[in-house]
Amino acid sequence: MGRGSAVMRMAGRIAGVAILCLTFAQAAVLQAAPGFGRIASVRVDVRPMLALGGGAQAEALRADLTASLRQTFADRIGGRGPSLVVVVRSLSLNAYAGGQGDGGRGGLGGGGSNDYLDGEALLVGADGQVLARHPQLSVLPSSSGGAWYDPASERRRIAAIAEQYAQWLVRMLPVE
Repeated sequence: MGRGSAVMRMAGRIAGVAILCLTFAQAAVLQAAPGFGRIASVRVDVRPMLALGGGAQAEALRADLTASLRQTFADRIGGRGPSLVVVVRSLSLNAYAGGQGDGGRGGLGGGGSNDYLDGEALLVGADGQVLARHPQLSVLPSSSGGAWYDPASERRRIAAIAEQYAQWLVRMLPVE
């Protein structure tokens, strides 16, 4: 095992602890908010991503995340209740070339092998007041889109991380 492997293991542990800490912090935020059984609508806001030059990737994420949220929350959408608005702060699709090795670079300076979706779910009342906030960071292996050399891989990675984000969000939002 080389130095690169040790660095990758340490980075993985740090990321795992960070995700665990975020989960506990998010649970504390949500415990302070009342439960919401029904939501009136679902919307995805990618303006922060567009402001950073997200372009077509942001639009693809908006479409995939909206579809995933509507499917995941299907039994809770309709009628009265707050709107669910997910504000996407960033999407990072790291380069993936089919392995965990250090590629002869000593393990330093690489981008990692995970994709990240950073967003915040807001429950917004009819008057526009934010009733609850839920920051969430989703992480998936960069290999989630299949073979790295397939031109459609990046598009599948966006769909996969959008679906994972929605699946975790439905678990984290309280129900009456």
